[in-house]
Amino acid sequence: MSNDPINLGEALASFDALWSPRIVTRVNDYDVRIAKVEGEHLWHAHDDTDEFFLVLDGELFISLREPAGERTVRLPQGAVFTVPRATEHKPSAPTGAAILMFEPTGTPTVGDRHDQIPDHIDATTGHALES
Repeated sequence: MSNDPINLGEALASFDALWSPRIVTRVNDYDVRIAKVEGEHLWHAHDDTDEFFLVLDGELFISLREPAGERTVRLPQGAVFTVPRATEHKPSAPTGAAILMFEPTGTPTVGDRHDQIPDHIDATTGHALES
């Protein structure tokens, strides 16, 4: 990890893969990850950690399965949202988005419980950002 400032626009321009987060830095035991997303992810849950989302560009939707029922939140550019631990959720971006996520190092992108992983989803704990 570099200790130099990171331009998120340049970092996002350095890769094209969708649903394949890059680790831009670490804060204590947490990864700060960026990703390009388009289409749908999959239903999944992180049993032991919340998941923080910041929409850098575009629009992200996150469907949630909660005790009161299913709902979808809309996150326009600049919006933040935290999915509580153990909550099943499915991010989607019909027209594409760039997002930043904050979660414990080693957290898998498909969570601890998930549907079958489609080919367009990269099941990873994050990739190093190529400089």
